[in-house]
Amino acid sequence: MLKLPDDFWDWLSLEWFSYSTLRSFDWVYPIVLYALPLVLILFLMRWLLALNIKNKLDLAMFEDKVRWQWTSLLRFIPRIIFILFMMLILVALARPQRVNEQIEQTAEGIDIVLALDVSGSMELTDITPNRLAAAKEVAKDFIQGRVQDRIGLVVFAGDAYSLAPLTTDYQLLRESINSIGFKMISNDGTAIGSALAVAINRMRESEAKSKVIILISDGENTAGSLDPELAAQLAYAYGIKLYTIGIGKDGQVAYDVDESGKTLYVEAEMDERSLRKIAQIGEGQFFRADSKSALQEVFQKINRLEKTEVSEKRFRDTRDYYQVYLKWALLLLMIWMLLKNTFITNVLED
Repeated sequence: MLKLPDDFWDWLSLEWFSYSTLRSFDWVYPIVLYALPLVLILFLMRWLLALNIKNKLDLAMFEDKVRWQWTSLLRFIPRIIFILFMMLILVALARPQRVNEQIEQTAEGIDIVLALDVSGSMELTDITPNRLAAAKEVAKDFIQGRVQDRIGLVVFAGDAYSLAPLTTDYQLLRESINSIGFKMISNDGTAIGSALAVAINRMRESEAKSKVIILISDGENTAGSLDPELAAQLAYAYGIKLYTIGIGKDGQVAYDVDESGKTLYVEAEMDERSLRKIAQIGEGQFFRADSKSALQEVFQKINRLEKTEVSEKRFRDTRDYYQVYLKWALLLLMIWMLLKNTFITNVLED
């Protein structure tokens, strides 16, 4: 016994004519849909022309005027069905379909560790709202633009700690960056050498094709037991590239406001020579950022220098639905042919 498919009668659903369903289609020949109003216009013109050429026969069978009866509208049913038939043919010719496109991205990612200074001097407001807040925001934007790269976080002041391991969980990284704040490391100072050592330890066993440390600091090395240049040499030995970013301005920088409303200033000075030397040893680059926009440009440059090659594979699953409307059209055609042979059709009109 022949068994019909479970979805054999699905085409009979009126849901195929809903606005949401029709909008969900991709039309191969959408220009055909513009012909839909022409069908109505052609039948309207035919009806208007027929009014002038139609022969009328006067009958003297009734003394009074014949009353209009609603049953006289039945003779229009076959004509309406034929109009719908033609419109459905046009819909089928427009070829509605749905395309399910999937994009598979593959990349040979690189390993990146962001080492961020959280010492007290990062609270200075020469970069709005302060140096640390600006660095955090730009770092999150940088993470957003990476694909398949493992990224880790190191924070340092007088000591250095790993805040997040190398991971591709970018949501976790953003949450970790949001948690960064002042006083999270009790020992104040700037342990650049220690920060590099922690970052190197995170990726020394990495087998990535490229390994990068991006260090952001606003001061000179004042804490820790490891010399920054020695740490840079260690990074070079492990094939790790170093990018250093000096953030903030030199000279008198606004620090706070006292009780009388007077702005307090502090003398800020960056050890640019040391940061530049570290980058040189690590075969990277040194950048200076004295504003948030400048910091954004720095990260954009690093993003271009350490670009991950991404290859895309597109899979298209196309399914046509013109058969649904063609079946409806054939059904209406059969109904129209049946009605043409019944009392509903006015033979005098034909």
